[in-house]
Amino acid sequence: MVAFATVMLSNLSAQEEAVRFGAKAGLNIASITGDFTDELSSKIGFTLGGVVEIPVSDKFAFQPEVLFSTQGAKYEDSDVGFSDESTVKLSYINIPMMAKFYVAEGLSLQAGPQLGILVSAKDEGEYTEQNVTVEYDTDIKDDLSTVDFGLNFGLGYQLEGGLFFDGRYNLGLSNINDFEGSDEVNQKNSVIQFAVGYKF
Repeated sequence: MVAFATVMLSNLSAQEEAVRFGAKAGLNIASITGDFTDELSSKIGFTLGGVVEIPVSDKFAFQPEVLFSTQGAKYEDSDVGFSDESTVKLSYINIPMMAKFYVAEGLSLQAGPQLGILVSAKDEGEYTEQNVTVEYDTDIKDDLSTVDFGLNFGLGYQLEGGLFFDGRYNLGLSNINDFEGSDEVNQKNSVIQFAVGYKF
């Protein structure tokens, strides 16, 4: 009985030691997909935050993260006598809950849901008509949903020393709009993300 308890305590200690905390930062290539998005293009942003890797077995691990992420899209339209160029700037606190399967030493397949909390939202740009340019900076947070849901899919590679690299795609699942009539305008976030980090 004593021997069994000792083995159990040793296993628990080993698991606890294997839990690793870390930080990551990276590049976002963000866009918005769905209705009336043909004239939208990708916007470059960034992500920054912390991660915790919790091992489940030799091959599987669970990795929750808390990340600040800048997303959105760019808009450009022009015709004879006018042009309109703007950038939709969305900032989220994202909470991915990633499942990791190690297919080889250090190399993992990753997938999991993500909850996003909208922090700020602005539409910044300039409108030109008949050689008169008007710059604008509009807060659009009240027109957007506070909560965003998505799914993440990606690959990761972790070095023995703690340095790791992630490549990930976030597929938005929920309509980001929340204004009167937004049921008829279904638009979603779409983000390609490349990140580097370190686990202690």
